[in-house]
Amino acid sequence: MPVAGQAQFQALYSFTGGSDGRNPNAGLLQASDGNLYGTTYNGGNDGVGTVFSITTNGFYTSLYSFAGNVYGGSTDSGNPYYGSLVQASDGNLYGTTENCGANYVGTAFRITTSGAESVLYSFTGGTDGNLPLGGLVQASDGNLYGATFSGDSYRYGTIFRLTTNGTLTTLYTFTGGSDGGHCCSRLVQASDGNLYGTTALYNTLGTVFQITTNGTLRTLYYFDGDRNGGFPQGGLVQASDGNLYGTTEVGGVPNWYALTGGTVFRITTNGTLTSLYAFTGGTDGGSPLANLVQASDGNLYGTTFYGGNTNLDNGWGYGTVFCITTNGVETVIYSFTGAVDGGNPVGGLIQASDGKLYGTTEYGGASGYGTVFSLLVPIPLNAQLNGQTINLTWNDPASVFYLQSAPTLDGIFTTIPGATSPYTIPLTNSQQFFRLTSTAPPVVINPIGGGGGPGHPSAMPSLKR
Repeated sequence: MPVAGQAQFQALYSFTGGSDGRNPNAGLLQASDGNLYGTTYNGGNDGVGTVFSITTNGFYTSLYSFAGNVYGGSTDSGNPYYGSLVQASDGNLYGTTENCGANYVGTAFRITTSGAESVLYSFTGGTDGNLPLGGLVQASDGNLYGATFSGDSYRYGTIFRLTTNGTLTTLYTFTGGSDGGHCCSRLVQASDGNLYGTTALYNTLGTVFQITTNGTLRTLYYFDGDRNGGFPQGGLVQASDGNLYGTTEVGGVPNWYALTGGTVFRITTNGTLTSLYAFTGGTDGGSPLANLVQASDGNLYGTTFYGGNTNLDNGWGYGTVFCITTNGVETVIYSFTGAVDGGNPVGGLIQASDGKLYGTTEYGGASGYGTVFSLLVPIPLNAQLNGQTINLTWNDPASVFYLQSAPTLDGIFTTIPGATSPYTIPLTNSQQFFRLTSTAPPVVINPIGGGGGPGHPSAMPSLKR
């Protein structure tokens, strides 16, 4: 299995629906200052969304309330949708909004980490497109790249380049034919320098495409809605193996049109697609809407909008967080209840510098307007006999876990000072138990089964030494 044990979940913040915002659709960004930044689609002082920061301990700050108006009277931005923020090389945060602006059809904006916002570009709905849903990415040339969902005479959207000074160039206009259309996800720049993305046009069931920074587009794959899925709403991620991974909202078996289905797929930069997993809409989740993230353990993590606890009041489930290996072994590590923990995540996950996964839910929480949450996934502790010694190994790049030992399973576990992987133990006739815990020392930890001591124990081998 890709993960060991149950993940440790924490609801960090519940949106009230007031000036702090409500319904965070997008995922989070960890900026260079270590804080997490995100957006809400609704709420705030004018009801059209906010930008916020939150520490990994849950201290929330509302940085900015958008003041745009879809009926005119304001040129400010409003209603940031799928796309999470990006921090550019100048230290500022950049994003897009679905509505508002000078022409009421969306904007690109810049905001400092202290909350000073400015509209970088207001879309017109002409050749530049409208409804930029998926956010921005900064490429290696220093420019920002993004897509619009609609606009121009073809109405199927565009790909654009935007400087940090606000100069926009339309690179490509979708026709709605074999090239697809309606890109609602963020682009990703792969190691070959090209940009990759997905479209979700309903009469083609979606595509994966490659586009150069000069605007030459190549369609890599057409979804058919069958086993390979359809309507890839989320973007792509390039994993350490060089392949791209993504999700589709529907598809798989048995019913491609089932709203609670969906798939996870792998595709090469040359367009060879492999469907890795088909969601059933049951306890394994259904309808993944966001991009995946590859964590430090090499596995991919994502969210589903439906599924999980399907025996709850709505019958559909409130979504899941799942882990999937690059070979397609899927494991649900958390199922939302729609209560104080949140429900129905739309955005993807990030792994922060502390090793935890962070994300948002659109609904649920104490007031029903969404949450920010964290998950700590336990890691396996491996033991191997090597002659007269035993080698303990674990993979913890963020140094989140501590090695502890106890003479009995129900004994007192103590932290082994300075223990790092690999850790070598001489072989003796005495029995010793070992575990990994996420709690920093003190040395003495409550025994397992003794009332839930601090920390989160991971896999625990029993060794005779």
